[in-house]
Amino acid sequence: MFKAEITVTLRPSILDPQGKAAQHALGELGFDSVRQVRIGKVIALDIEADTADEAERIAKDAADKLLANPVMEDFDVVIHEHTSA
Repeated sequence: MFKAEITVTLRPSILDPQGKAAQHALGELGFDSVRQVRIGKVIALDIEADTADEAERIAKDAADKLLANPVMEDFDVVIHEHTSA
């Protein structure tokens, strides 16, 4: 079993009004050194697969077909071996 973390972010050319609002609010709170904020999302999947490569292929396929908008968003996939707690 593997855990996939898919990080979805807006492409750099796409305006991010939520990020701009957060940047402004951080400035109001005294975080003047923050120069840019981009808001994204992290999606966690538990994937049953024989290998990490297979789990990565499944996660990338899921992100490409459903979880990310290929016109506006980019995504990165990180695979971890799932350990039972």
